[in-house]
Order: sequence, then C-alpha cells, then structure tokens
Amino acid sequence: MGDAPSLFTLSFNALKIEVIYGDDLTQDMCELPPDLLDSLLASLPPLALLKLHEHISSLCRSFKNGDDGQIANSCIRNERKRKRNLNFDLVWRTFYESRWPGLTRKNQAVPWLAKQGLEEHQPMDDWQQVYWETHLQNCLDEAAEIALLPSFDGCISEVRVSDAILKPIGYEGHANHSRCDYSKLSYHCQRFGSYARCLRLQNVLCNAEICHLLNSSKLQRLELRWIKSRVLVEGLCQLLKQKRETLKSLEFVHCKLSSTFFNAICDSLCMKCLPTHEIEDFSIKTSSFLETNPFSLPVGLATFLTSGRHLSSLSFCDIQIGQNFARMVFSTLLDAASGTSTLDHSKNNIAGCLSYFRWKSLSSSLLSSGLEKSLQSLHVLCLRGNNIQKYDVESLKHALAHIPNLEALDISDNALEDDGIKSLISYFIEISRRHSHFSDLKVENCELSCNGVSDLLDALSTLTGPLDSLSIGGNDLGSKVGAPLGKFLGTGIRALVIEDIGLGSSGFLDLQKEIRENLKLACINMSKNRGGIETAKFLATLITWAPDLVAVNAGYNFMPFESLLPVCSALKVAKGKLEHVDLTGNNWSDQSDVASMLAEFQFNGKPIFVLPSFHSSNAPYDDDP
Repeated sequence: MGDAPSLFTLSFNALKIEVIYGDDLTQDMCELPPDLLDSLLASLPPLALLKLHEHISSLCRSFKNGDDGQIANSCIRNERKRKRNLNFDLVWRTFYESRWPGLTRKNQAVPWLAKQGLEEHQPMDDWQQVYWETHLQNCLDEAAEIALLPSFDGCISEVRVSDAILKPIGYEGHANHSRCDYSKLSYHCQRFGSYARCLRLQNVLCNAEICHLLNSSKLQRLELRWIKSRVLVEGLCQLLKQKRETLKSLEFVHCKLSSTFFNAICDSLCMKCLPTHEIEDFSIKTSSFLETNPFSLPVGLATFLTSGRHLSSLSFCDIQIGQNFARMVFSTLLDAASGTSTLDHSKNNIAGCLSYFRWKSLSSSLLSSGLEKSLQSLHVLCLRGNNIQKYDVESLKHALAHIPNLEALDISDNALEDDGIKSLISYFIEISRRHSHFSDLKVENCELSCNGVSDLLDALSTLTGPLDSLSIGGNDLGSKVGAPLGKFLGTGIRALVIEDIGLGSSGFLDLQKEIRENLKLACINMSKNRGGIETAKFLATLITWAPDLVAVNAGYNFMPFESLLPVCSALKVAKGKLEHVDLTGNNWSDQSDVASMLAEFQFNGKPIFVLPSFHSSNAPYDDDP
C-alpha cells in the first residue's frame, strides 16, 4: 500500500481540477501565493492555462477600475509579486517550444542567417498570442487539405479537427458538448481567432465562410496561395474589406493574376471615401500574369502601386516576367513619387530594363522627370538571379546613381565576372567621396576571381562609413584571397559570408596572419572551405580578438577532432557573446566524446555548438550536402 497523499497534494489536485473542469473560477485565484501559482501553471494543459490566464487578467482589470477597492489593492500588490515570481509568458513559450520545436528554431534564427534576407526577424514578445495563432494555422491547414479532396462536399466550418491537433491543447476530457463542439474548425476560429495576426490561407479557404470564421481576428499579415479563379478572388475580397483597417502586409504565392484581379483587390483595400489603401508590404512570388501587354502594367496593379500611402516594401520574385514589366514597374514608381524603401525584383530576367536608366540619365528631361527625387526613398534593392552580365553593369551604374540613399544591394547569382565587378567598382569609389549610408553588399555566385574581389575589397575599404555586411560566397576565389580578406576585416565589417570560396588551409592561414585585435565582426559564415585544422585556429583567434562575435558557421571544413582543442581553450579564456557555432559536416569518429567536450559551453542555458547528427556519423564525408 502506497503512502497517503499529503493535504497539500490533495488541495493542489482539487485546485487543478477546478481550473480544468470548472465553469466559474473564483477571485481567490488572484490571491494564490506566487510559488503555488507557478506550480499550478506548469501542470495545466494549454486550454486550462488559457482559461486561468484570461480569468486573472479580467479580475485584475476589473479591480484596477475600482470595482472593489480592498480587493483591488490586494490584486495589484500580488500582480507586482507575480511579475517577479510568475511569468505566464514563460509557460506559454515552454508550451510553444515543446509543440513546435522546428518553428522555434526558425523564428529564433541566428543573426548571420537573418542578414541573408530582406526581411527582418522580429523578436517574439507575446508567446500566448503566438501559441494560439500557430495552433489556429495548423487547424486551417488541416481543414484546407480535407476540403481539397474530391469527395469533400460541405461547409469548411464543419470540418473536424484531428486528435493530433486537439490532444496537445488538452482537449481530452475537457469538452462540454452541451455548450460547444471542440472538434469543429468553427470553434477554434471563434475561440482563438482573436489571437491571429499573421495567417496563411490556401485557395479553398477563400470563400464567404472565411469572413465569419475570422471575424474576431485582427489580421496584420496575410499570405494567399494558389488563387487562380474569379470565385476565389470574390471570396478573398470579402475578407480584405473586413480586415482593411488592420491589414498591413499582403503576399501572393503560386497565383494567376490579371488586371481584373488587381482592380478587385484594390477596391477591397481602399478606405471608405478615399482612393488609397494602408498596405505597407506587398509581395508576389512564384506566380504568373494572365495578361502580358508589353507596353503597360495591368491597370489594377498600376493603380495599386500608385494608391498606397504607406507602401514601403515591394517584392516581385520569380513571376515569369521580363524586362518590359520591370521597366514599367520602375516607371510607375517614378511617376508616383513612391515612398518605397525596399524593392525585390529577383529571378525575373530583367537585365535589359536597366538600360532605361541609362538613356533616361542622358535625356535632357531628366530633372523634369522627377527621377532623382522619386528614388530617394529607396534603401534596399535586390536584383538577384536576373541574368545581369558584365555588359549590363554600365546600365546598372546609371540606375544606382539615381538612388542616393541606397543602403543594401543584392546582385548575387548574376554572371558579372571580373569585368563586370570592376566596372561597378567605380560606383563605390564615387560614393566613397561623399557621405554614404551604403552598408550591405551581396555578390554571391557571380563568377568572380581573386583579382576581381581583391579590387572590390580595396574600393569598399574607402567608404566613409564602414560596410556592415558583405557576402561573396560561391565564387571560386582560391587561397590567395585570404590575405586581402584579413586586411578587410579590420575595416569594421560586422557580418561576412565567405562560404565555399576555396580558401583551403593556406587561405585560412593567410587570413589569420592579417587580422588584428578589436575586430567588430559579429557574424561569419566560412563553411565549405576545406580548411582543416587551420579553420579552428582562425576561429580561436576570432573568439579572442572579436569580442562582439555572436554566430559562426564553420561547417564542412574537414576539421579533425584535435582542432576543437584551440577553440575550447579560446572560449574558456574569452569573455565574449558567442551564441551559435555550427560544426555540421565535420564528422568525427566518436561524436559522444565531442558532445561531452563541448557541452559546458552554453548561452542562456542552451549549448552554443551545433553538431552533426549522431545517426549520420558513419555517412560518407562530403562538404557539399
């Protein structure tokens, strides 16, 4: 016979049952000691935690409004204690990381990864909102899969949510079928819709029902997929009209677009009595246009671009258009004196459109065209993967000359070659003579050689403000680029991508010889360079001489086991900020020894080293996964 439960255990279990199954929670919940409330929170399923969270928040709001002065003082006093001893947000974060570990890693991307895209990674500050928003997204995705089946014939709201989604929130034993049906999509939309800020909707969900289902949501960002018919557009437009006061970001992926489509979208988004909309970020990706007039943009799209009062970010990525479309986009933005600060025109084969700037700059009507004024707001330009070649660079230079406040330029995946990059160098020499805010350059996979990059580094070193980020990965530069790179690190660069440039052991050795103390470097990707032990020696020096170093990718460098010793020694001595060191692809014979050696190095209680998976330790060694 086991020991009898203590009075505390019995009382605690009774309290837990009251929260989970009770219909009305008492105000005594607000008076619980913080340590007891902490334990209670950790033991509740998400549905019960939500109920308790909302109950206590409601009580404290009511008390603060003076409904009961004596209880108000007690509640506020205890609330202050809870801010020190109790954190609902911490429990919600634990729930989120446990249920979606993959999404947690994605949303908490290390800084050097965030540097590679045009989008900024915003920190999460309300894990309860994020938890239920993600839960609702799971419900919508599952419902879309069911509704797409040929056999489906019914209402989206009646779709049953699977046990795989219900169980993690504590559905089992918690349903009260006399009041509502927890297994229907409609319940989850009504109950958790108020937490939805950013959602992704498949085409089958774009119908009249969706407005009712998401009535309580305050959508700020909406991603639409596979919109290809008039019926779907009509359903979508109803939702846009409903959310136009809160909606700030709109993205279309895998859609077929037309002028009629854009007319409907623009009409739905424009505010009452005003021919303007409030969208700030607009994106079309991997989509196509039903109308391909070579002389004008679809009328609806042109209207949309010119009627945005706060349209700051535009992305037309991989949309199967050519240079005429791109030229018309530029022309429309110029004529509208647009305030757009970010323009992504990648993967569209628009090289020829840049000649527009060349002849425009030679035109006597340059000033009357308003060209210079119109592009002053542009800060970020992405022309990645557009078949821009060395003979297009002169036109590119003319375009850049009319973007005086440019801060970031991405021309990666274009065959510039050395002749092209040397032609572009004159642009950097010119802006070095004036106060420039240019800080981020990406020229990855541009068929550059060591000579071309060395000349580029010399030009970038003359900028009045030091370059913040440089990406030259994917160019076959060889070991001789090590010395110029080492000197360039002393200019104050903070993020550097030199992935797969062929450094080798001798390149890392030269790189190490040239660097000096007090570097500003915070993030570096030096993977796939076959540097061996010299990679580790260079990393150890960086740890010692770059106090702001946060993230390193040193994967796939043929690093032997003994190469970890200098790195560990440097970490024990240095008092830096290192959070993330990626060593994947450096397979060692005994991974357990490696893991135990590196386990002591942590940041905020989590290991800083990312190691190869144990199951892949016997896989063929290859630095090009």
